[in-house]
Amino acid sequence: MAQGIGISSAKEAPPRVNEWRRFFRVFLGRGLVVFGMVVILAFLVAAIFAPQIAPYDPLKRNLSEALQQPNAQHLLGTDAIGRDTLSRLIYGAQISLIVGVLVVCIAGGIGVILGAIAGYFGGIIGAVIMRSMDTLMTIPLMILALAIAALLGGGLKNVVIALGFGLIPGYARLMSAQVLVAKETDYVMAGHAMGASNWRIIFRHIVPNCFSPILVVITMMMGTTILAEAGLSFIGIGITPPTPAWGSMVSDGRNYLLTNPMLSIAPGVAIMLLVFSFNMVGDGLRDALDPRLRGII
Repeated sequence: MAQGIGISSAKEAPPRVNEWRRFFRVFLGRGLVVFGMVVILAFLVAAIFAPQIAPYDPLKRNLSEALQQPNAQHLLGTDAIGRDTLSRLIYGAQISLIVGVLVVCIAGGIGVILGAIAGYFGGIIGAVIMRSMDTLMTIPLMILALAIAALLGGGLKNVVIALGFGLIPGYARLMSAQVLVAKETDYVMAGHAMGASNWRIIFRHIVPNCFSPILVVITMMMGTTILAEAGLSFIGIGITPPTPAWGSMVSDGRNYLLTNPMLSIAPGVAIMLLVFSFNMVGDGLRDALDPRLRGII
């Protein structure tokens, strides 16, 4: 009897692990990830409700209040033409997040499609796509974005185009590598056996199953995009004045670092916090979605 009980116990299936519980346990297990989520949520709320939160019109000039130090009326002071720094900082969050979201959507969408086609079909099609991506990757992102932005001019639309074009190769290469592995799996073979078309197999089966690493890259690229947009605005070929953008705010405050350092420090700290937060959340997603951690509660 004891032997029978032992055999029965040995054959019992291991307890089923709740995948959502595992995901949130790993994802929220690091304090920096939680901090990043809070910071991103705070900036997102500020961007969405900027008209209600901002104490002043970010474009309104008042020369009589120019270059004020932080005080009760202007918590972060005013710039050289009397605009409220806090209001411009809040509205600048809109620009940074809009650029980040649009760029990763455009670059991610095009890159995923090109990478999936190159990895699945291979041959001449794959070679042409991937060699084109390799060529683009030889040019640093900021140099390529500078060239495109200088050619097209400043403004939100042109900044999105410039940065989106420069980020396509990263997504394409990652998706191509994922598809090369996925197309040899059993579910893809079963799809072929059932007569499913190549496009159905790619976009209905392969791409969804390869999306976890893409999600991690999207999150991290948000920070890269925000930093790149700030760099373009800093040198004057990004978001055109008087639209509030953090990069141009840092640039405008350079001449007053000794007398009114808050003009550059405030937007600089905002850029640092948001980029850092997206990177931390990306690290957390990478750990939570890592297949090697599956089964860990």
